Amino acid sequence: MAVRLFDDIDDSDPTLSVINLIDVFLVVIAALLMVIASNPLNPFSDNDVTVIKNPGEANMQIMVKKGKELKTFESTGAVGEGNGVMAGTAYKMKDGSFVYVPSDKSKENKGTK
Repeated sequence: MAVRLFDDIDDSDPTLSVINLIDVFLVVIAALLMVIASNPLNPFSDNDVTVIKNPGEANMQIMVKKGKELKTFESTGAVGEGNGVMAGTAYKMKDGSFVYVPSDKSKENKGTK
C-alpha cells in the first residue's frame, strides 16, 4: 500500500513540471549557442572572414570581418565605379607572366598629391 501512496504524490507534484520546463529551455539554449558558434561572422572568434551576399546582382553586399571589426560594403549596381586615375597598362606574356608599364599620366600625377 505504501508504494501506491508515493506514486500518487509524484503525479500531483507541481515542481516536476517546472523541472521538465527548465530542462527543455536548457536544451534550446544549448542549440542556440551551437548555431552562434558555427556562424562564420561569430562575434566571439578572431578569424578573418569574407562573406558575399547576392554575388553578381545589383544588390550585392560584401561583409569583411578582420578580428573583431566588421565592415559592410554595398553595391550601387554600377560597373567600374571609383575615384582613381589610370596608372598604366598590364600585358600578359606567352609564359603567363605579367608586365606592368606605367603611363606618362601616372608619372605626372605622382607628385601632385
